[in-house]
Amino acid sequence: MTRRIIPLLLLLLAALPARAQQLPVFEMGVAAGGGWLPAYPASDQNRWRGLAVPYVIYRGDLFRADDSGLRARTSLADGIELSVSASGGFNGSSRDITAREGMPDLEWLGEIGPTLRFTLWRGEDESQPRRILIDTPVRAVFSTDWSSVSFRGFTFAPDIAYEHVNFLSPFARLRLSAGLLFGTERYGDYFYQVEPEFARAGRAAYDGRAGYVGSRLSVSYRLPLSERVSLVAGGRLENFTGAANDDSPLFRRDWNVSVVGGVAISLWRSEARVDIAAQPFD
Repeated sequence: MTRRIIPLLLLLLAALPARAQQLPVFEMGVAAGGGWLPAYPASDQNRWRGLAVPYVIYRGDLFRADDSGLRARTSLADGIELSVSASGGFNGSSRDITAREGMPDLEWLGEIGPTLRFTLWRGEDESQPRRILIDTPVRAVFSTDWSSVSFRGFTFAPDIAYEHVNFLSPFARLRLSAGLLFGTERYGDYFYQVEPEFARAGRAAYDGRAGYVGSRLSVSYRLPLSERVSLVAGGRLENFTGAANDDSPLFRRDWNVSVVGGVAISLWRSEARVDIAAQPFD
């Protein structure tokens, strides 16, 4: 089954900006969505997967918690911000993944780590907030079958993004990004290694390697329908040509395509409010 909840799908974990310049400091709700996602990086199979989760947003003076992760509002320097970001992934039964038939199942995946954000440019039109930024997340990767947790290495996923608030509709937000993904040897082992006992005709034993995993182009669009209901849609195109593990028998395709969509509903909002006019991207 589908291997990863790409960051596009993680956008479903937070409600979108309401149609107001004042937003609640604390907010809780539920988000549901799904997508047509690859079984794992460079897989030749996609599956429909869905997810419904509760979410929490905190818009404090110093710290923020939302779909962009946990971050400090105090910048390290002009245009530089330190945050903590996370990602994750679905489990997958090897019975449903032809390339992995007879191998151990893929477990639920989680990633977390620090990110340095560099804002390169901001638009001067206050009615159409825009910016170009670079994110440099370094994340530790873990997997679990809910009975134990295993460390799966580290990833480094720098990208450059263009963000535009009020795009086509008030408080709607467009994000376009291009990035690269690198992984340590343990990360390469998790997706591409074939132990000798699982080798068979057409699937030779293979030892995963560290290095370049792939590149990606992503787009997401978030549209508030009301102060409590928001929609999100997005897609991603990934290319794995020249990847460190492109000679693995589990490496099946140079290109992957993902499409996601969902809805977020705010169920409870605090009376305390925060003004977002001066910081439209928060």
